[in-house]
Amino acid sequence: MKTASLNTSRRAFLKTTALASGALFLGFNPFRSGGSVFSLNDPSGLPGEILFQPNAFLRISSDGIITIMAPNPEIGQGVKTSLPLLVAEELDVDWNTIRVEQAGLNTKSFDRQVAGGSGSIRSSWKSFRKAGATARKMLIGAAAGIWNVPAGECYTEKAFVIHKASGKKLGYGKLVEKASQLEVPSDVSLKNPKEFTLIGKRMNNVDNGKIITGKMDFGIDTKREGMLFAMVARPPAFGKKLKSFDDTATLSVPGVKKVVKGDNKVAVLATSTWSAIKGRDALKIEWEDNGKLENTADHFEAFTKLITQKTDKPKRNDGDVDKTFLNAAKIIESTFSAPFLPHAPMEPMNFFADVREDGVELYGPTQTPARAREDVAKLLGIPEEKITVGLSRMGGGFGRRLQSDYAVEAAEISNLAKAPVQVIWTREDDMQGGFYRPAGMYSYKVALDKNNELIGWHLNAAAINSGNASRENSFPAGAVPNFRIDSHNLESKVTTAAWRAPNHNFIAFAEESLLDEIAHAVGKDPVAFHLELLDKAKASPTGKVEYDPERYKAVIKMAAEMGNWGKKTADDTYKGFAAHFSFGTYVAQVAEVSVKNNKIKVHKVFCAVDCGQVVNLNGAETQVEGAIIDGLGVALYGELTIKNGETVQKNFHEYNLIRIPDAPDIEVKFIENNIDPMGLGEPGLPPIAPAVCNAIFAATGKRIRKLPVTLDN
Repeated sequence: MKTASLNTSRRAFLKTTALASGALFLGFNPFRSGGSVFSLNDPSGLPGEILFQPNAFLRISSDGIITIMAPNPEIGQGVKTSLPLLVAEELDVDWNTIRVEQAGLNTKSFDRQVAGGSGSIRSSWKSFRKAGATARKMLIGAAAGIWNVPAGECYTEKAFVIHKASGKKLGYGKLVEKASQLEVPSDVSLKNPKEFTLIGKRMNNVDNGKIITGKMDFGIDTKREGMLFAMVARPPAFGKKLKSFDDTATLSVPGVKKVVKGDNKVAVLATSTWSAIKGRDALKIEWEDNGKLENTADHFEAFTKLITQKTDKPKRNDGDVDKTFLNAAKIIESTFSAPFLPHAPMEPMNFFADVREDGVELYGPTQTPARAREDVAKLLGIPEEKITVGLSRMGGGFGRRLQSDYAVEAAEISNLAKAPVQVIWTREDDMQGGFYRPAGMYSYKVALDKNNELIGWHLNAAAINSGNASRENSFPAGAVPNFRIDSHNLESKVTTAAWRAPNHNFIAFAEESLLDEIAHAVGKDPVAFHLELLDKAKASPTGKVEYDPERYKAVIKMAAEMGNWGKKTADDTYKGFAAHFSFGTYVAQVAEVSVKNNKIKVHKVFCAVDCGQVVNLNGAETQVEGAIIDGLGVALYGELTIKNGETVQKNFHEYNLIRIPDAPDIEVKFIENNIDPMGLGEPGLPPIAPAVCNAIFAATGKRIRKLPVTLDN
């Protein structure tokens, strides 16, 4: 459809379309600098064609139904609830009456349709609220016009506009016709946090009902007319390539329809997943080596050599580390080892693709739909405009679904087979052919002066396929006057990618364990030692820190109070402490742990969080609790090893996940402030491993420097 200009003809056009539909539509771009840009848009085009380039939609129909579009992928982090909640707060409605719909990919309307980096809420905090506030102002204007009273004499409450003096009231549905004829205001006021009726309260996830009754559709539930199911034979090891295959037996398997050869893979298409699996099993494939086959032992041997070398360009270099160590009264050295970790989401990798001459439909669980579309367009050599991407809810991802490989694969196979297909991976497929948290090694050397003051810090890190294995501006950077970080990259054929809280997920373990070790070495309480260092960071002349020392101190003090730090626990139970800052959020944790017969039991975790303004208290608590359990699970059990290019662990009987009996009681508290919200999906994870391992030290006197935890380190 054609775009109308912002003039009288536009208003006439809007009046015609609004009257025909009896609805008010507002679109907005939540990431445009200088504030949101709003437009009235053609109702017949939702959720596709629009007048301007909005990023999300607010739809109010004449029957009073209010629908808010959720633009970001929902991977369990709750944004399908929390983003619409921002709109609903400023719109002044009853949350229980709101309808929420998942939007498909639309880069002309949405600037950031990504589930990653804990960035959805912090990117949308003010702009989504402005969407609701703008609609509310227009509805007030419509009611004031009908009543012939000043707009300032009207207010809103639960989807009604009310005239203060007379008590007259009109529901939003009764006002859409009049509101559609008004100009969109350029300036609106947002609520003071003291006026919030929804934000910060407990709200149920909008999909809860469907999820608990089994009615929620995930990507794997996708069905299309004429769709075939595809199982793919991929290289059985990193460093293998396809030499030849024989599909004679496969084509005789009932239900198998086609076999196609892709890029270093063979796909079997059938009328059911079972037939496709049986057909793939029947393939006779010969693979050949494509270079050296790697081993985890070789990786760590290479790390050991790398961490003895300085780099030409350190990631950070405050003061003079070399001179500091020459004059140090005491030096402490510790080396920590990080294994590969698979993402292992509960919903196996899957994606639907229908490649036709007139266009391509993609649908499924992706954290980065724009990336999937871009990469498919490159594969097929077609414009992105010919590709649509629909977003399903995801059964986990943790960074795995930031990759587009499985979506591109689905498009490749659909194109070869000339049929709509759904590619489904088995657990073994993803454990072998996935993208992993990089393995690495972190060597620390710290210097103390004669007064037991921490005066020097040197990290020499090495990791697989990692341009920077460190977080050079994280605590205790800025608190130590002589501070150097060197980072080395070890190239590998093993595919790696972001894993929940990238780098932070291991850096926190290493550095918080080391700080605990230093505190004990100088006879200081670990909590007091952290607070002392943060006071120094506040006064540091370098200024090169990402964190606010005072906010950091506040969560540490809260966690210590919650966990009765310094007070005796039950017999045979010991406490450990750790804190970390990531994605703009401060988290401190106290873990209560017992060790009996070399068995570790985490009884309770106390967690204090400063993420700024909490949007949905239910969702916030769930995110932190889930992150703690996830982080604890990989700390105790998580390890993927490579032997001759092949993963040793193939499924959950070999790669252990945390079970219900291992999950501790968790108590979470949030610092209450009016600061804009920051990330929350990831920050709860990094501190749990060091908190538990520091408690293990308190219980056993053993330092854990390698994950997963073993007491014979």
